[in-house]
Amino acid sequence: MITIEQTSSLINVAVMGEFTLSDFKQFEEQALYKLATPGRIDLIFDLRGMLDYTPDVAWHEIKFFSREHQHDFTNIAVVTSDQWLTWQAWLSRLFLDADIRVFKEYDEAKVWLTA
Repeated sequence: MITIEQTSSLINVAVMGEFTLSDFKQFEEQALYKLATPGRIDLIFDLRGMLDYTPDVAWHEIKFFSREHQHDFTNIAVVTSDQWLTWQAWLSRLFLDADIRVFKEYDEAKVWLTA
């Protein structure tokens, strides 16, 4: 399950429980809507409540979304204390030219994005 909040330059996504392809499609729909507006777009993924994700989410993200939107985001903050998710965020740098940083605390990520 995900929740999504948007401001003029930020998409804020929180994942709770299992992150499914349906959840990702919901994020993708919101992101595409936001990307249609001019200006800088930042993204924060709060993954502290994520317990698992389905393999099709990872595949879809790498194969489609990252390739099609590799230049669309300015900054991406990932909030997690999970080492595997930290490595995945690092690997995403290969596909996206956004500044991607991992934070253990949500407030630190928010400060970085609003600075």
